[in-house]
Amino acid sequence: MDRERIIQRILDDKLIAILRGIDKRYIIDLTHALVDGGVTIMEVTFDQSGDNANTLESIALAKKEMGRHIITGVGTVLNLSQLSLAAEAGAAFIVSPDANIPLIKKTREMGLVSIPGAMTPGECVAAHEAGADFVKLFPAGVLGPEYLKAIRGPLSHIRFMAVGGIDYKNLHGFADAGSVGFGVGGNLANKEWIQAGEFGKITELAKKYAEAVKK
Repeated sequence: MDRERIIQRILDDKLIAILRGIDKRYIIDLTHALVDGGVTIMEVTFDQSGDNANTLESIALAKKEMGRHIITGVGTVLNLSQLSLAAEAGAAFIVSPDANIPLIKKTREMGLVSIPGAMTPGECVAAHEAGADFVKLFPAGVLGPEYLKAIRGPLSHIRFMAVGGIDYKNLHGFADAGSVGFGVGGNLANKEWIQAGEFGKITELAKKYAEAVKK
């Protein structure tokens, strides 16, 4: 799938499930649970301890199992080395917690979708001008919808995604403030349910998120 189609899919679906710290042995069941609930875009994050194998193997497993039905990206990409690993693993989009300008530019050069994190107006503008396809307002839950609404006044040309502390109950406030999409981590990929094998609960919760973004 080419870049523009991936961007449009994100704009259409609006929701990215962030899979952070999930052991690879749960990935296939978790992917099925999310897709059954209507969530088909997933970000598997790097663990900055230096062990990237779990993330890369998780992406490979998910793509092999349900590649036609999902879009997978890599999150918490902090440097060019991790970017290279993510690209080799077949990541469609790259997410970072910060506005790393060389990383954004290299992501675009590689033909991947760039979603860097930013908080201040200066960071948001710098990320956008470097080529970011979306700017991840982070941590959105701490900053609140009113903050997004305020900075979108002069920065309405930037596509913002709200990430950090987002759930199906508060995302409407961010949508009203101008967010074009949402990244949801532990509020959806509940680790206790995953480890207990209660994937049906995740499916039901995913349905609530999918329904919320439709509204």
